Amino acid sequence: MTETVPPMSETEGSPRRPPLLRLLRRIPEQVSRLVRDELRAARIELTAKLKEAGVGIGLLAGAAIIGLYLIGTLIAAAILGLATALPAWLAALIVAAALLVIAAVLALIGVRSLKSGIPPLPEQTIDSIKADIRTVKGTNS
Repeated sequence: MTETVPPMSETEGSPRRPPLLRLLRRIPEQVSRLVRDELRAARIELTAKLKEAGVGIGLLAGAAIIGLYLIGTLIAAAILGLATALPAWLAALIVAAALLVIAAVLALIGVRSLKSGIPPLPEQTIDSIKADIRTVKGTNS
C-alpha cells in the first residue's frame, strides 16, 4: 500500500527553510562549537600519544638501570683484564680515559639530536583544522 502525498498549494510554496538571518546568527555559535570540538580532539589525541610515550619511557628507564649494572660489570672486567698485563692503577686509568671519550661522543650526538628534534604535535587535529578552514573559505582542494 502506498501513500499519496497531497500536492502543495501555492500558499505553501517550497519546503520551509530557515531564513538567512537566522542562519547568519548561528555562524558564531557554529564556529565556536567547531573550535571547541577541535581543541577537544587535540587534547584527546595528545593524551593518547603521551600515554604511549609514558609506557615507553618507563620501559626504557628499566632497561637503563639494568644497563648501568651491565656497564659497571664490563668496566670491572676490563680493568681486571688489563691488570694482568699492566699495573692495576694504569689499567684503571686507561679504562677511565676510554670511557671519557665514549661519554663525550655520546653527549655531542645527543645534543645534536635534541636540537633537530621535532616537538610532538597533534597531526590529525591540525589536518582537520586545515580542512575546516578550506571548507569555510570554499577551497576544498
